[in-house]
Amino acid sequence: MAPQLVASATAPSSAEAGLQVAGQVREIRRARHLSQRQLAARMQVPRTYISKIENGKAIPTLGSLERLANALEVDMSQLVRDTRSCREEEVAAILADPFLGEIAALLPHLEPLQRTLFYGAVRDAATGRRRSA
Repeated sequence: MAPQLVASATAPSSAEAGLQVAGQVREIRRARHLSQRQLAARMQVPRTYISKIENGKAIPTLGSLERLANALEVDMSQLVRDTRSCREEEVAAILADPFLGEIAALLPHLEPLQRTLFYGAVRDAATGRRRSA
């Protein structure tokens, strides 16, 4: 009997990968203040092609990804990032701040009650609320 191939739970399907690329393209295009028409002009493709990519109806080829990256002035890896790599980058950016990095290092050493009180105080400070004694 031939071994059965099972898809990995962590490997995205081509449809999921297409949606991730779609979201990244849309997010980066908007961050660059470009319209779909402007991006299409940079790539020398119809605007509808950009729309199809952003709506997950077209998955760009490797060549198109390279042209998209060039048109958006980003590294091609930014177009194919998954949720985990985005989260890792966000965490790294937060921990790069010396103060936040120091706090993060101390949190595991707090008792559960201390941690809860600390989180509450931070939440209150972030929302502008004051605690009364």
